[in-house]
Parts: sequence; structure tokens; C-alpha cells
Amino acid sequence: MIDKKSYVVCFGEVLWDIFPEGTRAGGAPFNAAYNIHKMGIDVKMLSRIGNDELGQKLTDQIQGWGITTDYIQVDDEKPTSTVIAKIDEHNEASYEIINNVAWDYIELLPEHKELVSNAEAFVFGSLSARNEKTKKTLLQLLEYAKLKIFDVNFRPPFIDVELIKTLLHKADIVKMNKSEMREIMAYFGEEYKSEDESAAFIQNHFNIKEIILTKGSKGARYFVGNHNYGFTAVPITIADTVGSGDAFLSGFISKRIQNANPEEIMEQAISLGAFITSKSGACPDYEYDEFDLFKTQHTI
Repeated sequence: MIDKKSYVVCFGEVLWDIFPEGTRAGGAPFNAAYNIHKMGIDVKMLSRIGNDELGQKLTDQIQGWGITTDYIQVDDEKPTSTVIAKIDEHNEASYEIINNVAWDYIELLPEHKELVSNAEAFVFGSLSARNEKTKKTLLQLLEYAKLKIFDVNFRPPFIDVELIKTLLHKADIVKMNKSEMREIMAYFGEEYKSEDESAAFIQNHFNIKEIILTKGSKGARYFVGNHNYGFTAVPITIADTVGSGDAFLSGFISKRIQNANPEEIMEQAISLGAFITSKSGACPDYEYDEFDLFKTQHTI
């Protein structure tokens, strides 16, 4: 079991996703933080919100879930982030991400060095570093982290190829989906031939120890050094796909920081991703026992 004093730091955007049917707390790193917390692991969200009504509501919501807001900064000038989300007929989400918001200006504070140095894992994406201030903070924090987990999570038009390369060079573990793998290969002028060849290229080029490749209904693969493992998807009825990749990553992290074997790690990842996909929203209300029962009933 994980030491009770152990924790994970998730860095980046925390925001309100505005759906046609209502508003929900979100942001990829926060979705991951929420579900890591639900797995019984302490989590610290490092972000920034506005000094406004939406920011206060977000603080109340996060604290109500039992997650600390001690590392969520308050900006007196920039607003709390909002994202216009749309769900298509295939239950897939698309997002209009408002620029120049509070989490674009996350400051590096003296206490962050110890916070990140002592964390079991530091989880980050590329979107949060779209503007210079937060990018600079992220790059400094990465120097302190002992296990750096990069969730590629491309969000057009905020894709900076040079930044992606920099973050890949710094990562220990990278999670990506199939289209993101193809995009990364294209950035380097490399022909996409197969998952195996692409994973090997990315691992060798960036000296990355582990790659997690998610493939939706086709399951997932886990590349660890010269070994790789394939896993089938859990058959479910989809409520929506919002946050499913983030939940997958949460399940992965919850077992990876316990040094579980690859099969256990990926069973947890695939099960949690499927469980959240079977519910509405990225941060649905549930208890660990409900997930554990789901996992038992949906053996991989």
C-alpha cells in the first residue's frame, strides 16, 4: 500500500467547463487530480484562479470534494478560466478554450520546490504552458520532480511544437492517444508505420522510459523499456467521453506509484477510464467501493 504521507502534484489548468446542460469543474490536470484523490491518494493541485465569483465557486467545489486548495493561487487581475464544451452525436467532446486567464500566470513560489521534490509524481500537460509565465514556472518545477508524467493532451490551436519537444525531453512517462502519436511523428518528419516503431522512436529520441498509448475502444498499450504490453478495452455503455483519458491516467498513476506490475497498473487504468466514461462528466460523484465493484465485474 502507498504511504499515507505520500502525494501526487498535478500542475496546470483548473476551470469551469460550460456544457449545454450545465457547468462543471474541469481541466485535464484537475480531472486527473480528482480521480487520483478518489483512488485514496493525497493530491495537491497547483494552479491559479481569478479573484471572482467563479473562482470562489471553484474553491468551494474543490474543498467540498476534500481536495486541498492551498496551492491554487488567486489572481486579482485575470479571470477564472472557462471553456465552452460541446458534445457531438458520437458523445465526443470539443472545446473552445478562452485565452489569457488566471492559470496562464501561475507563479513559482518558494514552497513549491519542497512540494514538488517530495511528491511521488508530478503530472503536467502542454496546454497550461501556452503562455510564457506558466511555461517558465513549469520548466522550473520540472527540475525538482522525481517522476515526471507528461499527458500530451493536444488542444488546437495551442500546440507549440518546440514546447512539445522540450517537455518530451524532460518526461519520464508520457501518455498519448493514437492521433497524438501520429502528430508527434509528423513533427519530426518521421513516417508513421506502426505503434511499435513510433513508440521506439519516441522512447529513443527523447530517452523516455515509459509510454502509455490509449486507443479508446481498441484498448491501450504500455511500452516499458524494451517490453510492451497490450490490453483490451472494457465494454461499457458510454455516457460521454469527457475526462476519460484523464481518469485512465489517474488509474495508471494510482498503481504506478505503488510499483505494481504492468498488468495491475493497466488494469486499474483501463477500468477507471471505462468507469468514468460510463458516467456523465469527468468528475462524477462516486466512492472507491463503487469503482472497485465495477472493476471486479468488468474483468479485462
